[in-house]
Amino acid sequence: MSESSPSTPPDSSRTLEFRVPEMDCPSCAGKVTNSVERLEGIDDLDARVTSGRLVVEYDPTRTSEAEIRERVHAAGYEVATADPERTLSVPEMDCASCANKVENALEGVDGVREIEARPTSGRVTVSVDEGTGTETIVDAISSAGYDATAVGDGSDAIVDDQSVWKGRRAVGTAIGAVVVAVGMGLEFVFPAVDPLLGTVAGRPYELSHLLFILAVVVAGTPILRNGYYSVRNRSLDIDFLMSLGIVASVAAHHPFEGAMLAVLFSVAELLERFSMDRARDSLRELMDLSPDTATVKREDKTEETIPADELEIGDTVVVRPGEKIPADGVVLEGQSAIDQSPITGESVPEDKTAGDEVYAGTISESGYLEIEVESEANDSTIARIVRMVEDAEREKTEREQFIDRFASVYTPIVVALAVAAVVVPPLAFGASWSYWFIVGLTLLVISCPCALVISTPVSVVSGITSAARNGVLIKGGRYLEAVGDSDVLAVDKTGTLTEGDLAVTDVIPLEGADEDDVLRRASALERRSEHPIGQAIVGYAEEAGVVPEVEDDPDVSEFEALTGKGVRAEIDGKTHYVGKPELFDGLADLEHVHATTDGGVALTEMGYGGRPQCDREGCLDVLAEVVPDLQSEGKTVVIVGTDERPVGVIGVADRVRPEAKWAVSRLQDQGVRVVMLTGDNEGTARAIASEVGIDEYHAELLPDEKLEWIDRLEREAGSGGTDDAGHVAMVGDGINDAPALATASVGIAMGAAGTDTALETADVALMSDDLTRLPYLYELSGTANGVIRQNIWSSLVVKAVLAAGAPFGIVTVIHAVIIGDMGMSLGVTGNAMRLANVEPEAPERADSGSER
Repeated sequence: MSESSPSTPPDSSRTLEFRVPEMDCPSCAGKVTNSVERLEGIDDLDARVTSGRLVVEYDPTRTSEAEIRERVHAAGYEVATADPERTLSVPEMDCASCANKVENALEGVDGVREIEARPTSGRVTVSVDEGTGTETIVDAISSAGYDATAVGDGSDAIVDDQSVWKGRRAVGTAIGAVVVAVGMGLEFVFPAVDPLLGTVAGRPYELSHLLFILAVVVAGTPILRNGYYSVRNRSLDIDFLMSLGIVASVAAHHPFEGAMLAVLFSVAELLERFSMDRARDSLRELMDLSPDTATVKREDKTEETIPADELEIGDTVVVRPGEKIPADGVVLEGQSAIDQSPITGESVPEDKTAGDEVYAGTISESGYLEIEVESEANDSTIARIVRMVEDAEREKTEREQFIDRFASVYTPIVVALAVAAVVVPPLAFGASWSYWFIVGLTLLVISCPCALVISTPVSVVSGITSAARNGVLIKGGRYLEAVGDSDVLAVDKTGTLTEGDLAVTDVIPLEGADEDDVLRRASALERRSEHPIGQAIVGYAEEAGVVPEVEDDPDVSEFEALTGKGVRAEIDGKTHYVGKPELFDGLADLEHVHATTDGGVALTEMGYGGRPQCDREGCLDVLAEVVPDLQSEGKTVVIVGTDERPVGVIGVADRVRPEAKWAVSRLQDQGVRVVMLTGDNEGTARAIASEVGIDEYHAELLPDEKLEWIDRLEREAGSGGTDDAGHVAMVGDGINDAPALATASVGIAMGAAGTDTALETADVALMSDDLTRLPYLYELSGTANGVIRQNIWSSLVVKAVLAAGAPFGIVTVIHAVIIGDMGMSLGVTGNAMRLANVEPEAPERADSGSER
């Protein structure tokens, strides 16, 4: 449990955060919040299911921490001893070796419980006891040789790439390189002018040797310093191994090899830091999306510019054309086209007017807006996205875990071989000490697994941040991997393949009436109904410019809602009905009626645009053709009529998303088996599946039956349909499909922008309702998995080839540093950066699949 320091006075409000590990589902959260809410003085509750935490804002004069704990316990859950987290920026921690050193230094600190060092973002997150201060952690990290500052203390900006090349180490490396070049000229090009300075331990030393040693001192001091910290922290890392190699080279009268090792490794370190900074760029871009300042409109109509993180809920902010919106909120006044690409990835601006929701970091392109702030700066949608992208790095993928285990075995073995190469041949076979020392030194360099260890996390971070820029939030590397490994995608229908909003698709007039007449009568009745179908008809009538016969419907009376059937009312003294076909006599058995009455014309013969003339019986015969036709297309049929006869038919349906057919086709082209799971009826499911091109669908499913289908699909996706489950992803709206989303290997939530539930519970969140992001997600994941495999295997193969060539003298220290360390580190990082170039593909026809 941790306590925050609110901006309000300490005697008015206090915020506590409790860890409740067993609160791991919405039902659990409901029980806990219901129990705690009974206490007086509870101002706000936030139950975070995915992290198992409960944030409580309360009045300490009316209740206490002990009472809150008791209410959590009364709900059947235990409050764990919460460990406050401290996040620190450590810019120079840019490799796995650095991270290990920092972790080793922190492990010995009293009060430190959990440590997570993230070299790709240059940050360390530490869980500590309440009495452990930030300075203690900073001192411990300093003991490992790294500077650290607490995030939030002005250290949010990650190391700038220019500082890498203008820093002390870069200058020392450049000087060392010049000195080595002069020494090489004396020793190898003009040996006659290389004066002998004397002998040391019976060995002659020329001026060139002195220059090589000087180069070691100038360029190698940072390496030796880091090696010292490695020894202090008992870390068998690259700094220790390189320091050992440099010192041994000079001591064994091989100053040239020591100088080359110092200079080349320093160059490699600088390049690696520069390359890592390029990997951090995308995360820095996310951090910089929100503006630093905001213009607040006060009650006296004056405007004041304040830091954006000082905004409070309820403030009114002013945003002018071209400015960024500083906080999540609702438009109070004005209208503007808003560029929401930082949140949703959509490049087309969206028009916003009074009452519409807007997000921090988005840009007002054309108009003046006044916005009421609805969330604090650290709780905005973009802030949560940044936190989740950062947290995504903390969860290691299966490949990362394998590489870590492999490296922990590989490095000691190769170091042992290096020592054996130095000692065994000279002692056992009388071989040259000098030759086998170089072989051992080369193996020592090859033993450093830097490129291998960094190959996966740098790819994961690059992929996740690239996805975030395109409106796809991936919660962790294992989900990035899992999407690409899943051959089956289960798709919900309502709100996913369809827009989730009912709309009028057909208006078919009968008895000589026209479409306006049918809509006018229907909207007059439905205007008084709250049913979604009625609201869809009213909205369509308004868009078509059709208004009730008399303003404000004064002649509509005796309104009555007929539960489950429709509505009835008097219009100008005549009874009208709008509802299901069963409302009209004889329509219950329409499937047995044939259009045989004189004057009855089947619409299937003349097209829905016709205006058939029919008496009562003739109209019933016509409807016998129309109703089944519409129902077979998955539409809900509404009949409009009087006691005497029906006058029109209205078809209502949930529209298929314009891009749905293209997205399904593209997924199938990528080898994904798309299966629709829906609770809707068989006819509607069949119609929608046919329209978007899905061959396999399962309809009329209850929530628990959806779970059973997810399990069945996973077994089918496994090896030969056995009990070895395969990977199945599922996409839904993030709320209604929560159980199935949680059961699937990867749960993908649609339209998560501004939806706390979807952001918290989904493994992957599509920030907009754009199905084109699904093929993009699969392409990105497949590419990421390919990049990771390439990085791992290329690192292993290069290390193996170098190790095999070292005993034969084919591979020297220079090759090992340039190719095995510097080259491979740059190679895997550059390869990972390719993921930033994966962009969503736009469908050729935006209206594909939308026409009915």
